[in-house]
Amino acid sequence: MASVVPFWFTIIAILWTGFFVLEGFDFGVGMLHNAVGRDDAGRQAAIDTIGPLWDGNEVWLIVAAAAMFAAFPGWYATLFSAFNLAMVLLLAALIARGVSFEYRGKRDALRWRRTWDGLLTAGSVLAPLLIGVALGDLLHGLPVNSAQNFTGSFWDLFQPYALWTGVTLVLICALHGATFLGLRTTADMHERSGLLARRIAPFTGVFVIGFIIWTHVTASTTFFLNVIELLAILAVIAAVSLVYARRDGWAFTATAVTIASCILAIFVDLYPNVMVSSTSKAYNLTVQNTASPPYTLKAMTVVVLFFLPLVLLYQAWTYYVFRRRVSRPESQAAPEPGTLPAADGPAAAPEPLPRLPARDPDAKRQPHR
Repeated sequence: MASVVPFWFTIIAILWTGFFVLEGFDFGVGMLHNAVGRDDAGRQAAIDTIGPLWDGNEVWLIVAAAAMFAAFPGWYATLFSAFNLAMVLLLAALIARGVSFEYRGKRDALRWRRTWDGLLTAGSVLAPLLIGVALGDLLHGLPVNSAQNFTGSFWDLFQPYALWTGVTLVLICALHGATFLGLRTTADMHERSGLLARRIAPFTGVFVIGFIIWTHVTASTTFFLNVIELLAILAVIAAVSLVYARRDGWAFTATAVTIASCILAIFVDLYPNVMVSSTSKAYNLTVQNTASPPYTLKAMTVVVLFFLPLVLLYQAWTYYVFRRRVSRPESQAAPEPGTLPAADGPAAAPEPLPRLPARDPDAKRQPHR
């Protein structure tokens, strides 16, 4: 069992990292689609860049939570009881995002579409903020007693380090989404994506560096940063530089490495704990005192080693199929609801139908042969 428990902690860390790398740019597109698309056609084009991808990316969140429940039920029980109300808000944000993708185009009314656009933006900001607060609380600590029960209140969740972690993830997702839009759009939308990325990049760099230093001070007694923490700082510096150099592909890669290393830094600094108790270090939840029985972990290991590569291959194929850029449909773009389309000139008269030859009434009918 001793070797299986660290393996499953690693799998959970990978699942959370994969979720933020993939769903992170979905969140970013949701935050920025109003700014990148100046009219309804532009906003829809921005949403179309993630249309075939976002629901598959959210599966990583479900699998990560399910893996925590199956491999470390004690951790799952304490965490979800502490974040009961926050989880309700998270689910509401995710539901609002999902519904907005489908419902915003159901009616042409201006207020209808603006409402769903607002819900998409709000949900895309709230989801990474709440998840970031939860991950920050794991490392900083929450009031947990000897029975592994959360003894605090809802407001205990929003401590300074956790809030900084949440805001950092929101900014990284915004930059990640801007670089993704730079890869997937053309013409004026491409230019606005680059402009937004250059405006967001400096703030993201400051918050990521502050997050890494704060994380290191919280979790470590050594002076030097570990490899993952150092990678996060180097990656965000590279991302800022590449954004200003307008190297879209490399900038997107750098933001992906930044968000991955930030999530991994939390889990690396957390191990062997899974949830720190601010009441007493003796009450910390660890990989050993929250793990499932050995047989359960071994059976799950067989399943994950077989199915995880298949899922990764399928998702990679999906990204390959939908790799092309999305253009704003100028010729098919509908005007904003409540406005009239501008006329390009006088309407052309319809072409007359061809005239059939007149029939001679005195013509003799030819016999059928």
